[in-house]
Amino acid sequence: MDIQENIVNKVAASGLLTLNLERYYDHGERVVYDIKDNLFHGLMLREKDFREFVKTNDWSAFSGKNVAVTCSADAIVPTWAYMLLTIKLQPYANAVVFGGLEVLETVLFTQAIQKIDLEAFRDQRVVIKGCGDLDVPVSAYVEITRILTPVVKSIMYGEPCSTVPLYKRKD
Repeated sequence: MDIQENIVNKVAASGLLTLNLERYYDHGERVVYDIKDNLFHGLMLREKDFREFVKTNDWSAFSGKNVAVTCSADAIVPTWAYMLLTIKLQPYANAVVFGGLEVLETVLFTQAIQKIDLEAFRDQRVVIKGCGDLDVPVSAYVEITRILTPVVKSIMYGEPCSTVPLYKRKD
């Protein structure tokens, strides 16, 4: 009798589908555009100066990048200024969001998760993989749980060999 015939991979035989959120990580460069550099005396935005800057700046430097637009100064910045920056960045940037890098990460994961074909998970027992090599925001775990709950049999968190049960559909 061959010893290898007795080895059974219980994880493979469990029928669990593992979903690794790292797979949906956008590897594009992340940058912050801080509007504080456009403020007059660090206090307020002057429309004429800002419009001239926006008109003459080379926005192609943001090609393919994920951009978080923010203002780190306690200043008066009208909403239209962020909108104008978005208009100029959008043709070049992969993504443009208002906020810091944490908001950017949340938006990138949310956009990627919303593109998932839920039919691949219909009536399945799903393990949402926990720890990994990349920093996946908690918001991504919340979003994937939100969209999977209506279609799956169950949701667990962790690794197939050690899971935390979270949801089980009542049949």
